[in-house]
Amino acid sequence: MARIKLLADEELDETTRANAQAMEARGLDTSTLRGLANSQDFFNLYNQFYYPARKGHSLPESLIEMVRLRIARHNDCFT
Repeated sequence: MARIKLLADEELDETTRANAQAMEARGLDTSTLRGLANSQDFFNLYNQFYYPARKGHSLPESLIEMVRLRIARHNDCFT
């Protein structure tokens, strides 16, 4: 059970809703997006940093994924 409310489509702003629906159409999980969207200002700032970094503009995507998995393992989170 989530401790942070995951917003439904009708609670998301138009851009976030479109992104969530596109992700779900590709079979991707939108729970992080729906949780962060509880604070739209924070969510927008986070995405300004996250998406360019995640898309290999700062570091290779493969390195980012390896670091993400290593951090998850250190926190006993096996995702």
